[in-house]
Amino acid sequence: MATFKVTTQGGETKDVEAPDGTILMQALNNALLVEATCGGAASCGTCHVYFEDASLAGERTEDEGYMLESLEDFVEIKDGSRLCCQMTVEARHDGCAIEIAPEA
Repeated sequence: MATFKVTTQGGETKDVEAPDGTILMQALNNALLVEATCGGAASCGTCHVYFEDASLAGERTEDEGYMLESLEDFVEIKDGSRLCCQMTVEARHDGCAIEIAPEA
């Protein structure tokens, strides 16, 4: 189980819990914090988040990298940028701070 400290697009901070092995998008979607329009196919960018500690963000998938590149003209892409639909929650994420990226 991991608890994420999530900063919303409006600047509010919320705690979101997710069991290990869960796709992070599911937990954030259940908390009504991300749209995830494509349902997890890494094809829309509406679940883009910033990990405060980029080392906890992990490696991006190839498809995720392409999607983030396509967003560069519209939103800032940081070292800790991830599409949460491509991330599996792990115990090491407990206490991790993330921010919901602005809409592209």
